[in-house]
Amino acid sequence: MKFSKLVVIATLSLTTAALSAQTNKRINERKENQQDRIAQGVKSGQLTAGETAHLEKQEAAVNREEKAMRGQDNGHLTKTDRKLLNQQQNQESRRIYRDKHNSRVQ
Repeated sequence: MKFSKLVVIATLSLTTAALSAQTNKRINERKENQQDRIAQGVKSGQLTAGETAHLEKQEAAVNREEKAMRGQDNGHLTKTDRKLLNQQQNQESRRIYRDKHNSRVQ
C-alpha cells in the first residue's frame, strides 16, 4: 500500500513539474514575441520613440511583477499568478497593436 502511494505522489510531482516548465516556456515565448513586435514596429517606423519607450516601460513592469511573484513562491507561479500575467500580457499586446496601427509614425 505504501509503495503505491509513493508512486502516485511521484507521478503527480513529475506531472506538476512538467506543466510548470511548459507554462514558463509559454510565458517566455510570449515575452519574446512581444519584444519582436516592438522591434519590428521601430524598424518599420510604425512606432514613435515615445510609444516605444512607453511600451518598453510597460514590458519591464510586467517582468518585475513576474519576478516578484516567483520570489513569493520559491521560483514558481501559482495558477492565480499565471492568470494575472496572462491578462497583463494581453493588455500589453493590445497596446502594441494600437500603437503600431495609429496614425503616428517615426
